Amino acid sequence: MSTNRWDELSRRIGELCLRIPANAGPGALTRELAALAPDLAFREVLVRGGWYRLGGVVDAAGRRLADDLERWAESELAAHGDDMAALCEDHAGRGLRATRLNGRTRYLVAATGSGATDFVQLEIEELQEVACHPLFADDALPIGIEELVDPRHADPDCAGAPQPLGPPVLGLRRLTPMGLFLDRMRAQKPEAQPVHRFLWAWEHSSAGAATQFSNHWVIAVREHLDRYRQTLLNATPVAALNGTAPKFAASFGLQGLALHDALARHDKAVGYPMAWFFHMLTTRSAPHALARAVIDDLQAGFRYLPDRDAAVVKDWLYQPYGF
Repeated sequence: MSTNRWDELSRRIGELCLRIPANAGPGALTRELAALAPDLAFREVLVRGGWYRLGGVVDAAGRRLADDLERWAESELAAHGDDMAALCEDHAGRGLRATRLNGRTRYLVAATGSGATDFVQLEIEELQEVACHPLFADDALPIGIEELVDPRHADPDCAGAPQPLGPPVLGLRRLTPMGLFLDRMRAQKPEAQPVHRFLWAWEHSSAGAATQFSNHWVIAVREHLDRYRQTLLNATPVAALNGTAPKFAASFGLQGLALHDALARHDKAVGYPMAWFFHMLTTRSAPHALARAVIDDLQAGFRYLPDRDAAVVKDWLYQPYGF
């Protein structure tokens, strides 16, 4: 599919997010997406919450004074001659409060082929703006911009019950045809980056033969500018687990049949073969020493690992990487 097609689909999904209620649930969202793109069977595989973005400024009555807290603070400080004490004195007693956007990210995927990178990843944010910490409380006056806009001592729940300033809303974060994104990453550097090696390992192991990569993983992608204003791309695999990853339940020094049984139990708990290896590199639910123990077993004559899986583990031992 052309880049223009993805750009147009992104635009239409962005419009959809403005129409659909945030509490409609994943079923309603996927039905609407099916109407926009009938050839893409999107399904929700992961929800990640617990994050927020800085918002704006409201007064004691909840009236909005600014949409961008940082820009407002910098402008006000400049208007007071970069004198924080004067800024605090001028605004003390007005009951000004910062707002922030509490967020959850919904990850939806749609397969476009059988390969590990053959999927489209959709990130939709669920945001709710809440009135947060007081900006000029008499007992905790800030000493700088950073402490003013996002004080480290502030309660993570906004110093008491946060006051919602409206219902939650949906917004498009990004739509990523993953194969194209990873090809762009590969073009940046001649050597394979960790995410490329991770996907290579999946496709060459029993995991890739057993199930689709996007059934169990999403990829956290990021684009930023370096000091030369060149775009740099980053990608990190994230296990699509709504909860904690199963821990590898085995004692240090396990080998032979006992180690094989422990590997099998872990893989069964996760849901596919070689899960211990991929979680070792990401969730750290299995120790890195496990890879050496498995190959030591192989060299000692315990051949419980298929040849292709042994090759994947040896490749990592020869040149380790992680996330």
